[in-house]
Amino acid sequence: MKLLLDQGLPFSAAAQLREQGIDALHVSEIGMAEAEDREILVKAQQEGRVVVTLDADFHACLAQDVARSPSVIRIRIERLRAGAVTTLLQTLIGLCHTELHAGAAVTVEPNRVRIRRLPFIPDV
Repeated sequence: MKLLLDQGLPFSAAAQLREQGIDALHVSEIGMAEAEDREILVKAQQEGRVVVTLDADFHACLAQDVARSPSVIRIRIERLRAGAVTTLLQTLIGLCHTELHAGAAVTVEPNRVRIRRLPFIPDV
């Protein structure tokens, strides 16, 4: 699993994930610290990465574009430190591996995980 961590997440979480054998980059490592959400989605799609973010706008972009990829994990848990982010993502990868490879929008809250397959199909 290849991950691209958005700006709001701890920079050191990417290094900790790499130490655990997960191919992870933080946007600031690749000169995208100030990139727009759609630019980050394009980069992730080009490299086959899953975007990890705190920002709801990524899911909105996927819905607007009726996109099939990339997968996005939105974390809705405040003030997580790098170690907690690393542990959480390792757990999520195990839990959602198939869905993330197929294309999914995952929302993580303190007491639940919601997985929606892509593309979001509007109600007719």
